[in-house]
Amino acid sequence: MPQKIIFATQRYQYLKDRILALAPHWEEGKLEIRDFPDGEHYHRIRSQVHGKEVIVLGGTIDDKETLELFDIAHGCIQLDAHALNLVIPFFGYSTMERAVKSGEIVKAKTRALLFSALPATNSGNKVVLMDLHVDGITYYFESGVRPVHLYGKDLVKEAAMELGGGEPFVLASTDAGRAKWVESLANDLNVEAAFVFKKRISGETTQITGINAEVENKNVIIYDDMIRTGGSLIHAAQSYLDAGAKSISVITTHGIFAGGGFEKIKKSGIIKKVICADTHPNALSIQDDLLTVKSVDKIIVDYFQHQG
Repeated sequence: MPQKIIFATQRYQYLKDRILALAPHWEEGKLEIRDFPDGEHYHRIRSQVHGKEVIVLGGTIDDKETLELFDIAHGCIQLDAHALNLVIPFFGYSTMERAVKSGEIVKAKTRALLFSALPATNSGNKVVLMDLHVDGITYYFESGVRPVHLYGKDLVKEAAMELGGGEPFVLASTDAGRAKWVESLANDLNVEAAFVFKKRISGETTQITGINAEVENKNVIIYDDMIRTGGSLIHAAQSYLDAGAKSISVITTHGIFAGGGFEKIKKSGIIKKVICADTHPNALSIQDDLLTVKSVDKIIVDYFQHQG
């Protein structure tokens, strides 16, 4: 099998280092990066990639990171990489997966088409994604790109058992949209599942109209694929408390915490603990006892080792 070499965008160096600690036989890809006064960016691949299986790690967390990921990948292809694997722990614009109003641009699709435009290597190109907001996003990739959707189920189950502390708990979601995923996790954990019913009042406001399960005097652990501003999470948590829940803890894969989201969660005073994965670098910038960050490094390494 070709030697594996891993590169990362600037904001995902932390995850590359964690992955290399688990897979020391992989080669660390070296880059030279400079920023010019006019806002342009210089990249040079310093490692030999000819004939190697290249892994390029980066989340599409903003447009700069997205283009950096594309540029590094394209550079590796031009240097005759044998295979290309784009590992995107957090796929930005995943909530813009369909047009609701006339004229809306489906940016989950345009981002997928951007990476589909990369020339194919001899062994083809793969895109490895994690806990997508919508499974159907994988179908937006074209030109022979092979999408792989990794699920952080084991990490979520481990976090739930940690938060449960050996006591009975209910695994809950913030809305009915995640109910099937939460129900699957609850079945694996042999616990009850719960979700709230919501009615949208406006583009920014929803009203919770009911809860499908009995949560009175029970510890509730909420799972959601991502936390952005925390508003929906706080509303759901308050609803479970109003229904008699004893305590509320939270698990999320993607801790984005935009617009002071974490501070909002902490200030609410109704959430006992939050556990998230390190798929988004924002989570690593928060140093607070309320938050525990677990790495997806093993999930990524296990996938590639399973592939041979």
